[in-house]
Amino acid sequence: MVVVFLLVALAVLAAVAALYRYVWRRLVRDTTRGPGPARRAGTALFVAGPAVMIGALAAERTGAPFWLQRVLAWPGFLWMALSLYLLLGVVAGEAVRPLLRRLPTRAPRPAPPGPPPLSPPPTPPLGLPSRSPEPASPLGPPSRSPESASPLGLPSRSPESASPLGLPSRDLVGSPLGGPSRVAGGRGTRVQGAEPPGTPPGTPAAQDPTRRLLVSRLLAGAAATAATATVATGTYGVLRGPRVRRVTVPLARLPRAAHGFRIAVVSDIHLGPVLGRGFAQRVVDTVNATRPDLIAVVGDLVDGSVKDLGPAAAPLALLDARHGAYFVTGNHEYFSGAAQWVEEVRDLGLHPLENARTELPFFDLAGVNDLQGESEGQGPDFGRALGDRDPARACVLLAHQPAQIHEAVRYGVDLQLSGHTHGGQLWPGGLLAAAANPTVAGLDRYGDTQLYVSRGAGAWGPPTRVGAPSDVTVIELAARSA
Repeated sequence: MVVVFLLVALAVLAAVAALYRYVWRRLVRDTTRGPGPARRAGTALFVAGPAVMIGALAAERTGAPFWLQRVLAWPGFLWMALSLYLLLGVVAGEAVRPLLRRLPTRAPRPAPPGPPPLSPPPTPPLGLPSRSPEPASPLGPPSRSPESASPLGLPSRSPESASPLGLPSRDLVGSPLGGPSRVAGGRGTRVQGAEPPGTPPGTPAAQDPTRRLLVSRLLAGAAATAATATVATGTYGVLRGPRVRRVTVPLARLPRAAHGFRIAVVSDIHLGPVLGRGFAQRVVDTVNATRPDLIAVVGDLVDGSVKDLGPAAAPLALLDARHGAYFVTGNHEYFSGAAQWVEEVRDLGLHPLENARTELPFFDLAGVNDLQGESEGQGPDFGRALGDRDPARACVLLAHQPAQIHEAVRYGVDLQLSGHTHGGQLWPGGLLAAAANPTVAGLDRYGDTQLYVSRGAGAWGPPTRVGAPSDVTVIELAARSA
């Protein structure tokens, strides 16, 4: 079993490393001309970012000193979100990269007109002396240059203009076999006519590499800008606090006197090294502003110990509702010391429901532990919470994970209130959440039982949400006979 786990972990690590290398290649290597300060800086970012991210995850899970968790959390978790959207941006750019590289370039500007080329002097007929173009000497007949005539009076040929056999030089008139002509240019003789197929005449030799570099920089800049803007907007959405959603849920067994009863559902606050006391206060203010009849905190309140996060959770003592505030554990409580947190929230004035039920004036309110509690022998016990209740009364169940709905159906629950999924938190995370949960967000029905899943008030890991805004939901119960 350990070997299988190690193999899976190595495979995941290799896949992540390959994806990072791919993004680095597109954003850093392909946008630089070669080794230099820009490439070194980009490479350093792609090494430091994952290292800090892994450090932030390890520090949180191992209970490292809280100051160290806070130092690593912001850059590490933000890099986690940023790298996701850099990857998506680079992948999207691959679809348009071939099109950009095929766009026509502007034709080269013609050279300004200059003086007409001088034509060579006419060659004299065979046997006549060649005359120099220089003016005649005032003291005698025109002088003759030794190069202008042969000793026999024949016109002289330059070594560059004739071959040893008297044939025209290929350097001037082309190959005798009709091949490409050669233009002498020193050491680097260029063969005209050997350009790649489809290259228009006069295209500079460096045009293709320049085009590739320009396209790579354009796509990399677009991907980086889009990823940064997405993460910045999603982070602002979390830090400003959750928004209120209102949902009406009719219950068949709810008495008419309870019509309009309001339950404020808040889940997944995730107080930790990033979201602290100020965020908890914003959540409390949002909940109290809805003036609910009852408050349900359905798990994943914290990511850390009571010692580190007790002060951050203190504002929960200000939660105010006519029928009180209730709490059930989420999976993250069992990573943080569930027993201590149950006592802490009790001291803050909340009522923990550990596989327990309370009878309110109009319906039963029950709560079960999270599935993660099974690892500590404190898992959900539906029989203990619901086994001996009056089936004629309506029942509302608090259970952190939507996957607990199937047991709720067996026990005749009318409405289950859950969280856990964050609505996916970071798009396209909703696709993964849908594969692991029966409902990702919103109201759904399973037989005679309805399930409402909140997207949560906070965020785990990156303090960022994309496509899954945070919420506090006010459930307004409705009697069918009203």
